[in-house]
Amino acid sequence: MSDARFEDGEAGPLNLVARDADDLGILSALVQDAVLTGADLTWKRGQRRFACLINRFRWEDQSAAEAARRPYERVRALLVIEDALTVRSQGIDRGDPETVLSILSLDWQPGEDGTGRLTLVLAGDGAVMVEVEALEVTLHDVTKPYVAPSRKKPEHRD
Repeated sequence: MSDARFEDGEAGPLNLVARDADDLGILSALVQDAVLTGADLTWKRGQRRFACLINRFRWEDQSAAEAARRPYERVRALLVIEDALTVRSQGIDRGDPETVLSILSLDWQPGEDGTGRLTLVLAGDGAVMVEVEALEVTLHDVTKPYVAPSRKKPEHRD
C-alpha cells in the first residue's frame, strides 16, 4: 500500500477572500472570462453588499483537463463585494436577462484611508464601478463544475 499523492485528491470548490491589491489580482485572474447577465448583478444598499452570480471558467483546472484530454469546465460562483457605498454601471442594462456579459478583469483604484473604487471591467466597453469603504471581495464556488458548453478554452487576441 502506498501513500496517497496530492494529485490524486479531488479539487474542492474555491472559497477565497481579497483584502489587498495582490489578493485581488488572484481573484481577477480566476474570474477572467466569467459570463453573466445584467440580471445576475445585485446591490443590497442597506447591507452595503454588491454581488454577482457568475459562470466562471475553471482556469485552475486548465492544465489537468488538457493532460487528461477531458473537456474544460465552468462552475457557478458568487463574487461578493462588501462595504459597497455606491454602485454605477456603464454600457450595460443591469435588468436585461438576455445579454451575456463577460468579465475581463477586476481593477482596484485605492483612495484615502483604505477606501477606493473596484471596477468590474467587461468586454465591449461595459463596466461596473463599486465605491467601497474598504477592500473586501469574496469568491465562492456554489455548484459542482460542469463541462463548458463551448468545450473550449476562452481565447484572447493580442
